[in-house]
Amino acid sequence: MASGGESGVSLEDVPSLDLMAELLRRMKCASKPDRRLILIGPPGSGKGTQSPIIKDEYCLCHLATGDMLRAAVAAKTPLGIKAKEAMEKGELVSDDLVVGIIDEAIKKPSCQKGFILDGFPRTVVQAEKLDDMLAKQGTKIDKVLNFAIDDAILEERITGRWIHSSTGRTYHSKFAPPKVPGVDDVG
Repeated sequence: MASGGESGVSLEDVPSLDLMAELLRRMKCASKPDRRLILIGPPGSGKGTQSPIIKDEYCLCHLATGDMLRAAVAAKTPLGIKAKEAMEKGELVSDDLVVGIIDEAIKKPSCQKGFILDGFPRTVVQAEKLDDMLAKQGTKIDKVLNFAIDDAILEERITGRWIHSSTGRTYHSKFAPPKVPGVDDVG
């Protein structure tokens, strides 16, 4: 029986159309150059909107450090346990811990062609630690994209943003409202 990897799903149980779509995606990705990108900018500047587009176009994995920390805590990985201890004490998660979580993530098959880092680094020290980690792997960042945006536009984007607490889906009162006001479209 064929194995589907860590998920424990047999490929026999995956619909043929899904297998073919994934095969075609991988064939398309094979010709793409490797890329390692960092997106910086304030919340609401468009990083989260552009990341999926860049991710799909260049076959990269999207690494949002906040999401990665929550996932590591939920999965109870060794680094996740350390992060949870810091968070429960009301402390910031150390730069070394975050870099360790990034280091683990970029070794996954989904990051084979590279990655987009979103939300990290935010300080010079974090950037230096990231550079050191990447140097040990014999790689470096290719591009840093700085999302500069007018404060008035930023304010409009942030104040209209809604996040459905249980699903994490985002809406915007003006640009992407739910079909029924105040109700999650899916849930």
